[in-house]
Amino acid sequence: MNETLEMRLAAGEAGAIGECYAAHAPALRSYLRRLVPTQDVDDVLQVVFTEVWRFRHRFDPSRSLSAWLFGIAHNRAVDHLRARTPTTVPLEAVADPAGRDGREDGDAFADRDRVRRALDALPDVQRQAIELAYYGDLTQREIADRLRVPLGTVKARTARGLHRLSRLLPPAAA
Repeated sequence: MNETLEMRLAAGEAGAIGECYAAHAPALRSYLRRLVPTQDVDDVLQVVFTEVWRFRHRFDPSRSLSAWLFGIAHNRAVDHLRARTPTTVPLEAVADPAGRDGREDGDAFADRDRVRRALDALPDVQRQAIELAYYGDLTQREIADRLRVPLGTVKARTARGLHRLSRLLPPAAA
């Protein structure tokens, strides 16, 4: 009887997971490289194949094995990214600019306090993106690399945060 890899995997044949790994790991690794930091790809891939073996009874051998594998890989990559705690730069670590005459002036203190309170009202991910851009002087690409998130995510977080800040901060008097 000539059973397919799909049928042997679903049946729990011990050698099937090794064949599945040999056949599909390179493509899954390449896919995961686009989603998670490079140093985490092999860890996520291992979780994917552990889950494949653990939930093999859920796989329908008449369906696409690669589609099922890529679905699991995507879900584990998302879980991995959500579980990470991104690093932030605290506002207190950034030097305060001096006033026009080289000293701090009262208006600057008040403005800085208003901005800090408004930033504190933002969701953490939006505040973090804005702080890294404006206080950390990083480009959006550099922020994406530092936070290990897609560039589009940084752009969306920054835009949403700035929009929310515009509603929280009254216009400056001219």
